[in-house]
Amino acid sequence: MELGFIGLGKMGMNMVTRLRRDQHRVVVFDRAAELITQAETQGGVGARSLADMVGKLTAPRAVWIMVPSGAPTEETVHAVAALLQPGDIIVDGGNTRYHDDVRRARELKTRGIHYVDAGTSGGIWGLKVGYCLMIGGDEAPVKHLAPVFTTLAPPDGWAHVGAVGAGHYVKMVHNGIEYSMMQGYAEGFELMSKSEYRLNLAQIADLWMHGSVVRSWLLELGAGALKEDPKLEQLKGYVQDSGEGRWMIADAIDKDVPVPTLTAALFTRFRSRQEESFAEKMLAALRNAFGGHAVRR
Repeated sequence: MELGFIGLGKMGMNMVTRLRRDQHRVVVFDRAAELITQAETQGGVGARSLADMVGKLTAPRAVWIMVPSGAPTEETVHAVAALLQPGDIIVDGGNTRYHDDVRRARELKTRGIHYVDAGTSGGIWGLKVGYCLMIGGDEAPVKHLAPVFTTLAPPDGWAHVGAVGAGHYVKMVHNGIEYSMMQGYAEGFELMSKSEYRLNLAQIADLWMHGSVVRSWLLELGAGALKEDPKLEQLKGYVQDSGEGRWMIADAIDKDVPVPTLTAALFTRFRSRQEESFAEKMLAALRNAFGGHAVRR
């Protein structure tokens, strides 16, 4: 089928490449002209503006937006919507907070434009193995886009999980679980790194991929990282977050649902970004004040 595609970053370019392998007609736009040229080498149809992209699509048009979450996505949705007609579809494949999906869909519905949210997981490996897609939206536009989802996903790798917002809601919870899993691996491997047994961590990570109950793709990636750099000496322990963990905690608070593992994992990421912790200085000061315990100046 035919699709407009905005955003040719690491994931976007790979998604366009995967779509072209299945002979979908993809009209692409990005603010970086060199990325448009690169997509054209994969068979994409380049557009030099949003208006040019929309003009090269046949009604009913479908436009997939794959730009950073927050203001860039919001601005792009409004800019594209201004160029579309009733019956056209906007797909947000980025990491959007599901409340924003519901609001956008309501606004666009007054103009007859459909809105679909696609929670997308797979990262830079999606080109090779496919993307897990969690789709929210009305049945008709989702059904129309099924050929696109089928190409992007591995077998059984996409599902229509509910109404508008459900796709990004499920992706939010997915990422919260991901935070928690990664934290569990990180703590276990740190403990083993300090063992008196001088363990080969890459070997153990690989071993656990064979029949262990903790095997996963994340562990496989960890094994690869440890093979390349056994003590991870080329990395700094600075860990960012893309927002979904925060949103999941906020949702859990609203629903009185305990999520202690995710909360600890997110707060550990916050700590990783501090050169020095004021809280830990305060701890040292208090111990010194009440008990005369030694401090380091």
